[in-house]
Amino acid sequence: MGNLGHQLGELFLGAVPTVLILIVLYFILKSLFFKPLLAVMAEREKRTAGAQKAAEAAQAAAAEKVRQYQDALKQERAKVYGEQEAARKKLLDERAALLKASRGLAMTEVSAAKDRVAKEVAAAKRELEAGVPQLAAEIAKRVLETSSPSGAR
Repeated sequence: MGNLGHQLGELFLGAVPTVLILIVLYFILKSLFFKPLLAVMAEREKRTAGAQKAAEAAQAAAAEKVRQYQDALKQERAKVYGEQEAARKKLLDERAALLKASRGLAMTEVSAAKDRVAKEVAAAKRELEAGVPQLAAEIAKRVLETSSPSGAR
């Protein structure tokens, strides 16, 4: 067993320089390669996260602008519809007033025409009543004239 322990001790002693070289290489690589590489990766991650946050903020701002635009559009549409409704109501009121005035004028003209016709009918009746005796006498005269000569023949 002593021989085996001695061989193991020589093996470890031969491996010490390799281990020391590996440790030195590790620290050199760590300081010259891995540390800057990790710093660059951390900076890249930070910038990526910042760009993502900026993009999300820009997207949120754009969504807010779209909402504001849609609200303004709704308000303007409502305003235009209100103005159209007011104009339509005004036009309907004017039309109703014009119809009312036209009906009143037509009723006045119809009433005046009825009065004129009634006066003409009354005047015609008076004329007929005044001429009835004369017409009756003339009718009787003609009837008698036409019946006498035809009966004598």
